[in-house]
Amino acid sequence: MGFPFLSNDLGIDLGTANTLIYVRGRGLLIDEPSVVAIDKSTKKVVAIGLEAKRMLGRTPGEIEAIRPMKDGVIADFDLVEQMLKYFIRKVQKYRFYFRPRVVIGVPSGITEVEKRAVVDSAESAGVREVYLVAEPMASAIGMGIPVNEPSGNMVIDIGGGTAEIAVLALNGMVCDMSVRIGGDEMDEAIVSYLKKTYNLLVGESTAEQIKMQIGSAFPLEDELEMEVKGRDLVAGIPKTLRITSTEIRDALNEPISTIIEAVKQALEQTPPELSADILDKGIIMTGGSSQLRGLDERLRQETNLPVNVIDEPLTCVARGSLTIIEDLEKFSPVLMSTGRRSR
Repeated sequence: MGFPFLSNDLGIDLGTANTLIYVRGRGLLIDEPSVVAIDKSTKKVVAIGLEAKRMLGRTPGEIEAIRPMKDGVIADFDLVEQMLKYFIRKVQKYRFYFRPRVVIGVPSGITEVEKRAVVDSAESAGVREVYLVAEPMASAIGMGIPVNEPSGNMVIDIGGGTAEIAVLALNGMVCDMSVRIGGDEMDEAIVSYLKKTYNLLVGESTAEQIKMQIGSAFPLEDELEMEVKGRDLVAGIPKTLRITSTEIRDALNEPISTIIEAVKQALEQTPPELSADILDKGIIMTGGSSQLRGLDERLRQETNLPVNVIDEPLTCVARGSLTIIEDLEKFSPVLMSTGRRSR
C-alpha cells in the first residue's frame, strides 16, 4: 500500500433512502438521500441527493424526482450509476492519481443479478476494486462487534427498503432473513390509512414527517398528536386534520408485525448454542427505521429478549464497510462472492 495518505478507500452504504460514504482518514463525507431528479423531456439529470429530495412531490410537470433504489436494490441501473458517480466524485480529491477501492453494503437477500448491477455501476463510476458485504455484517463490524468469534450476535438492520435480520458468528451469517419492508412501507401505510379513513391525500414527504413526529410501535406514556395538511379527495381542496399517535400506530401495525414475524422466524432457525448467546446479549437494532418510537419495546415484549438500539444507527453500515476495506485480509471471509476475481 504505497501511499496511504493518497489512498481513497471508501465505505459505501447504498441505501434505499440514503447513500452514505465514509472516506479513509476523513470520516463521513456523504450522507444524502438516494434521489435523482430528471427532466422528463430530455431525460437529463437535473439534481442528485439533497437537492433532488427537496423536489420530491413538488416538481413542475417536466421534472421528475426518482428514487432509483427500491427495497434495497437497484430499480434503475443508469440513475444509480450516475448517482454513485456524482457522490464518488464529490468525495475524491485526488481522483487524477488513484481510483478508489470500495466496500459497498447491500441487503443480504440480494440476487446474483442485483449484485452484478451494483458492482457494474460502481466500476463505471470509476472505482478500481469493488467488494460487497451484507448489511447486517457491515453494521455489526461498524459497531465494533467481533464477528470472527464463535459467540453469536443477532443484528436487526431496518432501513428504508429492507429489514435484515441476521445471527452472526465466525465471520458468517448463521441464519439470515431479509424482508423487503422498511421505512418506505411504513410511510406508504400512513398514506393509505389517511386516504381510507379521512379521504385525505398526503405525499411521501408528509407521511415520513408524520412517522418521525408521532409514529410509534408500542403504546406511549403520553400519546402525541399533530396537524396534517393534505388534499381532500372528495372536495378536491386542501384540508387540515389533527391526528393522534394511536391512529398512526394502527396504521403502522402491518409493516411492523411483518418485521417482528421475520425476527421470530430467524430465532426459530438459530442453533441452540447461539440462542443461548442471544439470550445473554440480546438483539441489537440498527438502521434508520430502528429509531421508530417503541419498536425496541414491542420487540422486547414479543421475543422476551433484551433489545438494544445502538447510537448512530444510520451510519453503521458505511462505517463497517470502511473498516473492512482498511483491513481486507482480516475481513475477506465476510465479503460476498461477486462471481468475479478469485480472492
